[in-house]
Amino acid sequence: MINGLIIILGGILLFGVLYYEKKKNRMPHLITKTTLSLLFVITALLQPHSVPAYYRYLLVGLIFCLVGDVCLALPQRKAFMGGLVVFLVGHVLYILSFSSLIPISHWFSPGVLIIVGISVLIFFWLRPHLKSMLIPVLIYILVITLMASGAWAVFGKSPFQISGRAFILVGSLCFYVSDIFVARHRFVKEECRNRLLGLPLYYTGQFMLAFSVGLLK
Repeated sequence: MINGLIIILGGILLFGVLYYEKKKNRMPHLITKTTLSLLFVITALLQPHSVPAYYRYLLVGLIFCLVGDVCLALPQRKAFMGGLVVFLVGHVLYILSFSSLIPISHWFSPGVLIIVGISVLIFFWLRPHLKSMLIPVLIYILVITLMASGAWAVFGKSPFQISGRAFILVGSLCFYVSDIFVARHRFVKEECRNRLLGLPLYYTGQFMLAFSVGLLK
């Protein structure tokens, strides 16, 4: 019941975020986006915590992502840099949460090679546009690639219930793809389509990760 209400409320707030984004109405957009991001933190808090270590790392990661969302909603370049750092920490915490389910030494698989290959292609696509941001973006790509690889390992090799593992994998991949649209908007071509595609993917990913807390058994 509660999760159903969360999904409905999340859908309404996401519509508001996209609407104010398209209208470039900054203050309502910031308020709506912050509220929606706070909701995925609350979602994790409301789930059963059958795997405490995973829950703790993921919850703190979600909180960092909430802060990152606020930073990215602000127009200043320093805010973007701050958001990049905060999201980087969030991804590290997700990596730690996945490593609590399956050791990093067990993460290697053919699927991981596919993720790494895609990340390499993305880096070379972005590289001509990065200039002074080349090293920060490279570090970010490395970390998010490791995060997606951990999700793949959890899905393929951990002993937990399939629904929880699937939510972790799909949620992480949605987050991964959404960051491609963020990078395209920032470095390649700034257009509304990046937000209209990237934001639903991002929030779908975050809510799936938050719901996964209660699905790991």
